[in-house]
Amino acid sequence: MINLTVLAKRVGPIRGRHPWVFSGALKSIPDGLKSGEPIKLFDENNAFLAQGYFNSYSQIAVRLWSWDTEDEIDEDFFVKRIQDAYELRKDLVENKNTNAFRVVNSESDLLPGLIVDKYDDYLSVQFHNQGIAVWKKQIVTALTKILKPKGIYERSDVGNREKEGGASVGILFGKVPEKVEILENGYKFFVDIIKGQKTGFFLDQRDKRSALQKYCKGKKVLNCFSYSGGFSVYALAAGAKKVVSVDSSQSALELAEENFKLNKLDAKKGEFVLADVKEYLAGLQGQDPALKGEKFEVIVLDPPAFVKDRHRVHEGLQGYKKINEAAIKVLPPNGILVTASCSQHISMVDFRHMLSEAAGHAGRTVQVLETYTHGIDHPQLAPFTEGEYLKCVFAIVR
Repeated sequence: MINLTVLAKRVGPIRGRHPWVFSGALKSIPDGLKSGEPIKLFDENNAFLAQGYFNSYSQIAVRLWSWDTEDEIDEDFFVKRIQDAYELRKDLVENKNTNAFRVVNSESDLLPGLIVDKYDDYLSVQFHNQGIAVWKKQIVTALTKILKPKGIYERSDVGNREKEGGASVGILFGKVPEKVEILENGYKFFVDIIKGQKTGFFLDQRDKRSALQKYCKGKKVLNCFSYSGGFSVYALAAGAKKVVSVDSSQSALELAEENFKLNKLDAKKGEFVLADVKEYLAGLQGQDPALKGEKFEVIVLDPPAFVKDRHRVHEGLQGYKKINEAAIKVLPPNGILVTASCSQHISMVDFRHMLSEAAGHAGRTVQVLETYTHGIDHPQLAPFTEGEYLKCVFAIVR
């Protein structure tokens, strides 16, 4: 265990339980520290502050996971952390109709850098940095002990790991099939844990998919960036007249079509379009004769993150504005727009401002009906505003 001293003027966030300690907050950092090495932090009067692991010699030097000096960082520590996280989800999410949810949400479950998603009897995990990956063996042992999965698959093919050169993927325990069938609010979905986006499914949109249903009965719904058809299944099940799913991935659309069949939905009411969403929306505005006369009363925009780092916020906001303006233009009076962003560098205030600009350019009035952020299985530490990423607005277009 390495002891490091925090400068007096920088102890506030640590005492406030923020999970990141920046290099500038430390009096000194000795040479030779390895990622994942346990760290204890003390103030300049030698009073204990917190425990964590050494992250790197870059900006975030230490990631914190305990404010208890007695905690021993061993297998039992990870068992306790994961057990606490799982109990919360068992109480609030897991039931006979839902067996897929996030079990561990990184910093906000006091296991910084670790993501664990449960898909029925299988787990999809991500180690977002080399520091937490050092503890992989103890974490996998704890997961098998608590959740008793049939298989655990690693999906650490994420931005930070790729930059570090440790983008590891593969089976960590048991066996994992090509597709796992899950239940979410009573609906069935096939999930591709091995090759799908993120860990296989967008679990953080569960409550938004459910919220969509009250707007769909008897309506034509356009689901843009539809991926495996989550919003589409919910919309058609709620009585939509027709649902068109648009995505640039053929494999995603094929999975969406399978999910329609899995839920015994009327195939004639579903259409799956391989296209660029921007081009499809432009086509609805008259640029594609084949789409002439096609009208939708509900449009869902759930794109991938347009802003990957804080230096490209303006560029990303312009991207969001273009697709939202296009959607607003083609919606009829009293049409419903469901629009989301998973870019952590854009705040809800930024997103609302973008939406108002898009509406202004389209010459329409937009009223916000509902707003959503992270799902209940994606809790957020109060001080960790950096962990906020998902914003979703339900609006009526006048």
